Amino acid sequence: MAIPKHLDEAVARLNEASAHIDEARAKPLTLESLREWLVGLTNYAVAISDIQTFNNESVHEKLHELAGHVGLKKFPPVSPPVGRQRGPKGHGRT
Repeated sequence: MAIPKHLDEAVARLNEASAHIDEARAKPLTLESLREWLVGLTNYAVAISDIQTFNNESVHEKLHELAGHVGLKKFPPVSPPVGRQRGPKGHGRT
C-alpha cells in the first residue's frame, strides 16, 4: 500500500482515538471509564507515531527522487531502527 494511503488510515485512527478519549472522559470516573480512556490514549499515541513514521518515509522517498533528478548515483538506504521491523501489518512495530 502506498504511503499516502497508510497516512490517511493513521489519521482516521487518530480521529477515532480522539473521539474515544472524549467519550471516556465524559463518563463518570470508574475503573471501566478509566480503562477506556487509557485504551483511547494508547491508540492515539500509536496513531501519532505511525503518522510521524509515514511522514518520514514520504520525505525519504522524495529525497531519493530529488537525488535522481540532480544525478546523484548513491543515496543512503533507509534501515529500520534496531528492534523494530517494517511492514504494513506492524506499522513499524514489533
